[in-house]
Amino acid sequence: MSMNIVTESCRVGNVEISIETGKLAKQAGAAVVVRCGETAVLVATTSSKYPKDLPFLPLTVEYRESNASAGKIPGGYFKREGRPTEWEILGARCIDRPIRPLFPKGYRFDTQVIVNTVSHDKQNLPDVLAMTGASAGLMLSDIPWAGPIAGIRVCRINGEFVAFPTFDQIAESDINLVVAVSRDAIVMVEGGAEQAKESAMIDALMFAKEAALPLIELQDRLREKVGKPKREYTPPAVDEAFRDQVMAAAEARAKEALKILGKHARHNALSEIKKDMVAQFGGDAGERADEVKSAISKLEKKLVRGRVINDKVRIDGRGFADIRPLHIEAHPLPRPHGSALFQRGETQAIVTCTLGTERDGQRLDTIRGDVMRYFLLHYNFPPFCTGEVKPIRGQSRREIGHGKLAERALTAVLPEYEDFPYTIRIVSDTLESNGSSSMAAVCGGCLSLMDAGVPIKAPVAGIAMGLMQEGDDIAILSDILGDEDHLGDMDFKVTGTREGITALQMDIKIEGLSRDILEQALEQARGGRMHILDAMVAELPEPRDDISRYAPRIVTMKIKIDKIRDIIGPGGKTIRAIQEQTGCTISVEDSGAVSIASSDPESIERAKSIIEGLTAEAEVGAHYHGVVKRVVDFGAFVEILPGTDGLVHISELDNKRVRQVTDVLEEGDEVVVKVLNVDPSGKIRLSRRAAFGVDPSEVQNLRG
Repeated sequence: MSMNIVTESCRVGNVEISIETGKLAKQAGAAVVVRCGETAVLVATTSSKYPKDLPFLPLTVEYRESNASAGKIPGGYFKREGRPTEWEILGARCIDRPIRPLFPKGYRFDTQVIVNTVSHDKQNLPDVLAMTGASAGLMLSDIPWAGPIAGIRVCRINGEFVAFPTFDQIAESDINLVVAVSRDAIVMVEGGAEQAKESAMIDALMFAKEAALPLIELQDRLREKVGKPKREYTPPAVDEAFRDQVMAAAEARAKEALKILGKHARHNALSEIKKDMVAQFGGDAGERADEVKSAISKLEKKLVRGRVINDKVRIDGRGFADIRPLHIEAHPLPRPHGSALFQRGETQAIVTCTLGTERDGQRLDTIRGDVMRYFLLHYNFPPFCTGEVKPIRGQSRREIGHGKLAERALTAVLPEYEDFPYTIRIVSDTLESNGSSSMAAVCGGCLSLMDAGVPIKAPVAGIAMGLMQEGDDIAILSDILGDEDHLGDMDFKVTGTREGITALQMDIKIEGLSRDILEQALEQARGGRMHILDAMVAELPEPRDDISRYAPRIVTMKIKIDKIRDIIGPGGKTIRAIQEQTGCTISVEDSGAVSIASSDPESIERAKSIIEGLTAEAEVGAHYHGVVKRVVDFGAFVEILPGTDGLVHISELDNKRVRQVTDVLEEGDEVVVKVLNVDPSGKIRLSRRAAFGVDPSEVQNLRG
């Protein structure tokens, strides 16, 4: 079979990226393989031939990382990939968000973008390659789509920006952004930073925009060579005269409804208007009901945006930079290790923090091997928080994405695990929602950490921003409502401390967002963040001095690596016995770090004493209370530490001459001895007579 294989490549920074088509998955609408180093992703895009009767675009994006691509067999019982991991869900969202707005209005054909990693060198990340691959697949297919876009990851390492960094480079960076760009604009941003300044984040975005242009040009070249003719698609016809008639009839009532400040009261009023307009204009059988509803929605958008742009008044009457009223409580719940209630306007979250031991950490089976996570943030969005009734079937992709954003925001201020060896889990339950519950999760999550006594580096707050643009008129809105998000041209979320940004997320629906607008938006966001931080610190100025009395206490100690076997014992017998005896949870690292956890300080001290006894080594000049284990002609062997004994030569038994050892000591006798010497082979020389008259407080008894 002959194949028309076409490959185009370009350089972005220091890496070469290629896109190949015509070899694999030829029955898909279009398929491409995107390569960087020895990492490659296969992206297939397909759209059905017949439309569905749906009120939305039926687009599905799936992103999967195959273990085989990295030469690895999956863990677990089934030894095959299962449901998508959190990382794969986040990858799919980063593809979906920039490509979805570029489908034509009214497009109702089932469309799938499916990504599989086919090779992974464990250094070059496949997720941003998949973003570009999805765009290339849509460009080459017959699917009508207003691309291309390109995905790029940018890091800052030692003050320099790097495009498409490796895993190792990302670990060294203080800014890590995933950016989607079109030919003329930035269209999506997702990432975090180590308290970076706003100007540095803008520099990173501008760098990404310029660096990704070769990927746009590469797709243009592919399209010219092998792109399929686009299928004919005509958006649903709009009876503009009819739409104008409906809008004119509803305008006066809609203006009054939009002055209602409460979310549900406002929505109820608009629903009544729709109902009445459907009754008036929908036809005898309701055949024009959808047209009527669409006209009312268009009227709502027109009125809201006009009021904001022209009258400088927002839906709820606030000024552009105003933050809704805040209500904050630290420790509203008695038993969780840390808790906080955070409310901003009609958005409310109750957030808890739980401290666990090393055993509570999450072990992830990834294509790069097992990875341990000791910080988890879980975000929940139950249907009652918006007054709705829906089935609960596990976490949605939106919940996973919002939780990861909040987790990224707080990770930058957590203490190092070695300094605070706890597994930390935050759960944010959204109880009311009207605008950015993910930022409520950040603020409440930070307060719950502080309430739990976690020594964070600095408090973190988050704010959701919006933008509306009509011609040259621009309105930047702080702390946006849900309706402002829906009706606006850009929404972005910024989290950070007083020093700088820790996380950033943007979705941009317009082209040509200038640096000046970005600077203005981030500066306004900074002002809002400071306002919220002031309120948070007024409630809880700093982390509690101590952790909750219900949380496990963890004490760490260091032992020599060759002593690990003495704690573990044969088949783990010794460590199990210590845990049963003391009630503590004990973990031992390969480095010799030992963690002892219990809510009872006395139990911790008891376990620590046992471990010290098991791992202690004889000190020259120290006095020990020992037991005679064996008597020989030339002396006695005395156990001074568990499993450690030394020789008391017959000449060191007494101040006078000893004829035979048994005249002074018998097996089983307890005796105080002094360590005279430990030779390089580990043999210990002891003396009984040198310990005569020693103060009992100077005698060590570490035998457990």
